[in-house]
Amino acid sequence: MQDPRFSRRTLGRALVLGGGLAAFGGTAALTSLARAIPRTDQHFVFCYFSGGWDVLLGIDPRDPGVFDDESVTETRIQPGYARLQGIANADIVRAGPHTFGPYIGELARHADRMCLVRGMSMDTLAHDVGRRRFLTGKPPSGLLARGSSTSSYLANAIGLADPIPNLSVRVEQYNRDLPVEATALSVNAITDLVRVLRPAQPALSTELDSLIDTFHASQARCARSRRSPLRSRAEGSRSSTRDLLTRGLDRYFDFDAATPENAELRAQFGITGTGVTSPESQAAFAARALTTGITHVVSIEATSGLDTHFTNWETNQGPTQQRGFNAVARLADYLAAREYEDTGDTWLDHTTIIGFSEFSRTPMLNNSRGRDHHLTNSCFMLGGCARGGAVVGASSDVGMQPQAVNIETGRVDPGGNVILPEYVLRGLMVSAGIEGDIADLRVPPLTAAFRPF
Repeated sequence: MQDPRFSRRTLGRALVLGGGLAAFGGTAALTSLARAIPRTDQHFVFCYFSGGWDVLLGIDPRDPGVFDDESVTETRIQPGYARLQGIANADIVRAGPHTFGPYIGELARHADRMCLVRGMSMDTLAHDVGRRRFLTGKPPSGLLARGSSTSSYLANAIGLADPIPNLSVRVEQYNRDLPVEATALSVNAITDLVRVLRPAQPALSTELDSLIDTFHASQARCARSRRSPLRSRAEGSRSSTRDLLTRGLDRYFDFDAATPENAELRAQFGITGTGVTSPESQAAFAARALTTGITHVVSIEATSGLDTHFTNWETNQGPTQQRGFNAVARLADYLAAREYEDTGDTWLDHTTIIGFSEFSRTPMLNNSRGRDHHLTNSCFMLGGCARGGAVVGASSDVGMQPQAVNIETGRVDPGGNVILPEYVLRGLMVSAGIEGDIADLRVPPLTAAFRPF
């Protein structure tokens, strides 16, 4: 019997909005998916910090009083806080159970709900490879992604009943082995999404539109069309698109429209001007997409321009990183202030925000007063299934190298495992109710980073 989630109507919607025909999974993949126990009360936001963030300035700092220039030959760690421009007396920031770098910004106020994963190895110093490794949990083949994005697996498990199961702004997505309806609708700017969801103008008269719809429907019912899988999919796509365009979903993302709701949203997120690709607008986009029931899974580019090899590290890295942290914090504020479906919980209780970058930057400054690429990385999770207040893993105090940890306790353990992105991604899938290693990540979940359900 066919899984009811894989209906022709749902398939058609993704054919139009997901960017055409993507690769279908084989029988084995579909069989594994059928064993999933979806937790549709869980939602996910992937926040990509583009270019390679400096974790010393954010989520894996070092005390400059201990790691000073006199000890740098021994520690191979140079916080360099005194060299930062535009911030006076830069130092570590203590908030709740966590210690952060000087540019953590507004995100510090959510420390109690955050889990920090440190000492993660990316096994690469290449931007494309690191980004695709974190998105899919698999090392690329050269530069080519080898698996589907975790967002696609999550959308397939918990979001297929949504108008748009998987949404992404400025973050690449992959679907190699899943049904096509899990493919993300990817746009480069929020205005692109508004154009997709808004009926074309000038509109046809009601009478003419009805006649055309009736004609297409009658053609789809003829014997020749029913015998053609391609024609059947095309009709499902056409019907789904008409249905989607009648919902008026574009109004949720037209932040320039003069409405009281938009004025409140722009003020809360700090949106200025048009800002269709700004961190603030993308965070507001994620908030609207989730809380209006449009999707369960969103990916956004929280900030960009972090590849600071030269003196721009002193001036740009910290403020740019902090702008992304602030945008994520405001998204968390928005979700925490709204009740989730009359449960007494908040939307933040049911939404996991994942902040990540393709790798970090070297703990030592280079000869150009910047930092190069470093394979040791960190990530954070906030709200939802994250174990709030936990620190899992640690980079070493000599050169900030990855260290093996016990995945159950999160503590450094020479007999344990070096954390890789796939340990985190597997944990996200388990928290969504996905049973078995359907993504073929071949690692267990990083249990210490997730709260029990």
